[in-house]
Order: sequence, then C-alpha cells, then structure tokens
Amino acid sequence: MLKLENVVKAFGGVVATNDVSLDFPDRSLSAIIGPNGAGKTTLFNLITGHLTPDSGKILLAGENIAGLKPATIVSKGIGRAFQVASIFPSLTVEEALIGAVNAHMGQSARLFQAFPPPAAKARAEELIGLLQMEAVARRKCSNISHGDQKLLDVGLALALEPSVLLLDEPTAGMGPEERWEMINTVR
Repeated sequence: MLKLENVVKAFGGVVATNDVSLDFPDRSLSAIIGPNGAGKTTLFNLITGHLTPDSGKILLAGENIAGLKPATIVSKGIGRAFQVASIFPSLTVEEALIGAVNAHMGQSARLFQAFPPPAAKARAEELIGLLQMEAVARRKCSNISHGDQKLLDVGLALALEPSVLLLDEPTAGMGPEERWEMINTVR
C-alpha cells in the first residue's frame, strides 16, 4: 500500500533521512521508533507532501506521490494526525468532525450552516462513537483534555476516510491510562 524507496532529504549539511526504504503492506499496523531528532516527523512530512524528497520515491498503491501537494496526497488517501494536535478550538468536538466530513465530501461551503447535511452529521456521530467521545462531543475543543484533543485529531484524520493513517506521536504528553486508551483505539 505505502512504500518508500531510497528516500533522501537533507537540510543544508544535515541529512534527515538517508536512503530510507520501507514497505507498509495493506492493513498493516507499524511503528517508526527513534529518539527526538531522528527524522520521524521529517519522514511523515515527506510522505504527506509538506516536504519534497531530494531523491527517492514514495509510492501509494504503486503511484509515486513524492512532490505532490499535501491536499492532493490527502485526496489520494493519506490521513495524518499531528504531533501537536491540530484542532479547531472555537468549535465543539461534533462541529469540528462535521466540518472535516463536509470538507471530505467537497462541501466546504456548508461548514458554517446551522443545519449540517444529514450524511455529515451521521458520519461525525459514527466517529464520536468509534473514538468513545460521547461525553465531550458538545464541548468546545479548547475545553477538552490533552488526551481528548489528540483523540479528536485522529478523528479529524479518520473523517477523510484515508487508506493510510499516519499518527505522529499519538500518545505524546499523555498519562499511562490515556496512553493505553489511545493504543486500544488505534487497534
């Protein structure tokens, strides 16, 4: 499904990824582990188009997506939750998920309508259930715990119905109980 072939990215004299080749089969669950500064986030930025590799290929279902714009890569099926949760602080959890679903459905113009499309609302409710966020669904994103913000960020990525989901340090800053909840949710 996702394959990296000889990917290289340097910043001046610092080589962040050096001849990286990885293969992630369809429906696999994999982890990239390393210390801070090892290049994990750089690798994610290369896969998602936020950076362009100096050389090498990034193949999604056999198509080289290296160098494509992030929005194009998302439309091809790669979703991402960020190391620092990327949420909408003034919206409720439900509104944020409805907005992400609307954007995925090509209905961004409907983001701020009082009555969201039934399909968008239904998908958002499905995601709330999947993430077990019913208790905070009507709370503003800025008023939920750090762990719930990280979980919401995963939900926003899932709203795009990706074939590949990248989670950049999904348990960073969480306590032990929240960490295990996140791990179980990902599974």
